[in-house]
Order: sequence, then structure tokens, then C-alpha cells
Amino acid sequence: MGAAVELHGIKKSFGSVNVIDGVDLAVEQGEFVVFVGPSGSGKSTLLRVIAGLESTTSGDIIIDDHNVTYAEPSDRGIAMVFQSYALYPHMNVFENIAFNLRLAKTPKSEVDRLVLDAARILKLEALLDRSPAQLSGGQRQRVAIGRAIVRQPKVFLFDEPLSNLDAGMRVEMRLEIERLHRELGAAMVYVTHDQVEAMTLADRIVALDDGHIQQIGSPLELYKNPSNLFVAGFIGSPKMNLVTGKVGQVASENSVELDGKAQVKISASVSGQASGDVVTVGIRPEAVKIVQAGQADAIQAEIEAIERLGNVTYVYADAGMSQLVTIQVDAEFSHNIGDKLAIAFAPEQLHLFDKDGQVITP
Repeated sequence: MGAAVELHGIKKSFGSVNVIDGVDLAVEQGEFVVFVGPSGSGKSTLLRVIAGLESTTSGDIIIDDHNVTYAEPSDRGIAMVFQSYALYPHMNVFENIAFNLRLAKTPKSEVDRLVLDAARILKLEALLDRSPAQLSGGQRQRVAIGRAIVRQPKVFLFDEPLSNLDAGMRVEMRLEIERLHRELGAAMVYVTHDQVEAMTLADRIVALDDGHIQQIGSPLELYKNPSNLFVAGFIGSPKMNLVTGKVGQVASENSVELDGKAQVKISASVSGQASGDVVTVGIRPEAVKIVQAGQADAIQAEIEAIERLGNVTYVYADAGMSQLVTIQVDAEFSHNIGDKLAIAFAPEQLHLFDKDGQVITP
């Protein structure tokens, strides 16, 4: 048996505007794949193309070894959960979940079995007689998911299903969806602009920007080894520090001069780069260290802002560069705004990107 979903050369245009520009992707059986990217990146359009809610301009869609490129949504073996719960207000929870089964003239005994099974999985048994108006936002979204489960699809598609929920409920529902995936074992494709959702839910993340796939990989792979500036700046919260620099030499070692000021050594080679070439240096906030003033690789900085989040603190410091440097420190950090710091970038944790924004590899 092949992949649950295969996309071959998918393109989607609206008039002269290319929204999806040649996407190839395989989602394996039982895999949880998350499309992530900023507004306008094409992630929801690509999901709608898979669902059949948008036609393709070119390319092929294979679901469960069947070419469904021109098939109706109802014939694709998929079920979709939207941002909007789209529940019928005059029906109770049971009837909302059962609605599509009744349309398909499913025998009553089978309807009862499927609805009760879905209610058990989603912990809705005690709510089956309630109307949507009597439910919380999270409960309504679980009903919408239940309506998808009873269709027994080959693939679940989620289009930003948690964006209408408050922060606490989003965390709870993320856990629910993760548990649901483990219990059902079905392939799931999930769209979000929230990279925290992507990092916590995905087996693999598909990072999209401007209709192109920028990188595919596990959450940790995209976090630790971004392939370009887009992924480096989008994945991670707070995002990676990105500073312009020029390639230089310090004795026999490679170095980068940051924004024409501080010079830092780098452990990786600058393959294909010449002295004086402009590059971008990236470093995660947790890899910026506070050091003793006067240390050889120290950069002087002044604290501009402090965010204390209880278990961790983020410091934003002016090091005379084009942007403030974000530093992750422990909760007991005792400095104040206006204090001077000496910081250092660990050479082995620097990421280098060339003038085209692509990672420079040894």
C-alpha cells in the first residue's frame, strides 16, 4: 500500500496569481503532517485542493492509491474539520454528529454505534442531548471532530481548527487531537499559522511560504537545522536572532563581523564564501550566553526590555546591531532595564545563511 496522500506537481492559480507553485509531497499512512506558514503562504489553499474544495490548475492528487484529482470531495475518502464549528443550532450533539450518516441513509443501528464510539473517543457521552448553545468552544470543536470521525475517513484534514479558542482551551484541544491521532491511527493533515501547534503536534512539518515548500522535516530538524532564512525566522518562539555580517578571517580561523561591529568566530566552514561576502548569522536565544566583561569574544550590550514568564525570562538587549538580541535566561535573572551586559555567541551553535537566504553548509 502506498502513501495515504500523494501530491505530484500541484499548482493552483487564481487568474494570474500563483498561489501554489509546484508542490510535491507524500503523507504516509498514520502520519501527522502539519502545514505551517504565515498568512498568504498557500497552506489553506493547498489543504482545500486536497479536499476537492478547490480545483487544481495542474498536477495530480492520489489518496489511498486512487487518483482523485477530479473527484468530488465526498468521493475522496477524506473528512475535514474547519475553523468554524458549523454546527446545526436546532440539533443536539448526537444529531449533529449523526447528520452525514443519516444523509447517507446509514441503518439506525450503525448510526447509533458510530456516534457512540465517536462520543466515547472524544469524551462527549454526557453531552449528547445538549444543544450547541449549551457547549463551550472546545466542546463544540470536539463535536465537529466527531462528525468527521463517524465518516471513517482515510485521511483527516484540519484547517486551523483551534484558532477560535482561547489560549488555555487551545492547549487542551491540542492534547485531545494528539490523543485522537494515537487512538485512530489515521493520516492527518493539519493547517496552522501557529508554529507552537506545529511543533507540538507534527510528525513532520511542511513549512510553506509564497506557495512553495521551504522545508520538510521533523519539528526538531526544522528547529535545529533550518534550511533557509524563512524557516530560521518562522520556527521557534521567540524566533532566532538574525544579524547581518561579513565573512572575515581571524588568524587561521573563520569569523564573521556582525553589522560592522563585533567579530565572532564560527566553527563551521564558510563554503563557497569569500572574505567580505555578506552573510546572515543566526543564533537561538538559548545559545546566547552572558559572560564576563573583557572576555575575548564578548559583545557589549545594554538591556532594553525584560519578559519574565515565570519559568523562563527573555532579555532584549541592544548590542549596536540592526536588531535587538534576544537572550534566554533563567527565572532568577536579577538585572534591570538599562543594565550593561557582556554576551557571547557560541561558535558551534551559529547558523550561517548566504545572500540568497540559503543555509551555508560545510
